[in-house]
Amino acid sequence: MRLLLLFAFLAAPLSAAPPNIVVIVADDMGWADVGYHGSPIPTPHIDALCETGIELDRFYVAPMCTPTRAALLTGRYWSRFGNTRPSNTRVLPWGTPTLASTLKAAGYQTAISGKWHLGSKLEWGPQKFGFDHSYGSLAGGVTPWTHLYKRGPYTKTWYRDDQFIEEKGHVTDLITEEAVRRIHEKPDDQPLFLYVPYTAPHTPFDESDEYLKRVAHIPADRRQYAASCTHMDEGVGRIIQALEKTDQRDNTLVVFFSDNGGTKSDDSHNFPDTKPTTKTNGFNHPLRGWKKELYEGGIRVPACVNWPGNLAKAKLSAPLHATDWLPTILAAAGVEAPSNIKYDGQNIWPILTGKAAPSSIEDRLIYTKGIHQIDASLHYGDWKLIRSKSSPQLFHIREDPSEENDVSKSHPEQVKELIRLMDTEASKDNDALPSS
Repeated sequence: MRLLLLFAFLAAPLSAAPPNIVVIVADDMGWADVGYHGSPIPTPHIDALCETGIELDRFYVAPMCTPTRAALLTGRYWSRFGNTRPSNTRVLPWGTPTLASTLKAAGYQTAISGKWHLGSKLEWGPQKFGFDHSYGSLAGGVTPWTHLYKRGPYTKTWYRDDQFIEEKGHVTDLITEEAVRRIHEKPDDQPLFLYVPYTAPHTPFDESDEYLKRVAHIPADRRQYAASCTHMDEGVGRIIQALEKTDQRDNTLVVFFSDNGGTKSDDSHNFPDTKPTTKTNGFNHPLRGWKKELYEGGIRVPACVNWPGNLAKAKLSAPLHATDWLPTILAAAGVEAPSNIKYDGQNIWPILTGKAAPSSIEDRLIYTKGIHQIDASLHYGDWKLIRSKSSPQLFHIREDPSEENDVSKSHPEQVKELIRLMDTEASKDNDALPSS
């Protein structure tokens, strides 16, 4: 059963001063779309973070974007808040402790540059949930140059703090520039928590010739997507460079991951002044499935964590989850977590630092609520159950990571036990619904 590492929050950080925390999240980046997984798309800066840090080989998220963001910031499964899909209405109840609010209470300056998508009105924005500074898109992905969300009541979404604004520039550059500015302007007497949720490589795309030339070897129907990945990767490099120029790199913990698996669809037609530019976006090979699905391709994503001189280079294949970041980051910062929240995540800091064996969490349980009411999956050690309208499917993930062989018929007792565990987790859902 899962190891109860959850409340080991008081571990001292390895450096003398509290570390800066930078969390970078890609939007719809597929498992097979980073160089270190063999992609032809150039991602040298993400690759460097992975290759000099800890590669997280089995890192799980939600099958869509808003749920993953809720999990990251609260340490809880998104379904506890009744959320399973992208949401423009407020997701979190007022007063929900978040990673930002907890670090802010501990003396951190907190800032977000990028995509919020946990409530698309100004009065539901990041500053109501612990961020000192907020900038980017209140809603989801936006048109690259005009920064507009999908047609409808939330089309106007580009903002700074509590005001909508209009700016010139490509969305990826603007998100990066704001993040770099926050690093350069960080007060000397405060550590920084910087959350950088890019809108790339989410549709719609409109990349310049500069980036299209870098991916001229990619098939034409994926070239805009590939250029978007490379553009974002360059932004990651600029953020790391800013930390180095300000002599903050050695005291900064950097986390990178994608919010869900790559998608095979293009919803550009829903945005003003755009048109579809690609047939297939992200690739998840050799994993099965896509964004929105509960197969590994929808919920297992590229991820790494990096802190020079403090975290040794490694590849971690134990199952990890987006909910783990809140307890883990607080432990790294030496910050005590609020005691009034039923966290679903686990503090994996002892594992990242080598003080605990990865095997200690290999038999953990990971519950994933899908986008439809009945859809859910459950990882339990090497086993994975998927339940939907059709018959339950059972896979042995270590032996069959591509989920090619459904073994539910030959392991009925295992199916029964996993359904029981899934039902137990599902009974905890909807316990923190946002009030009007």
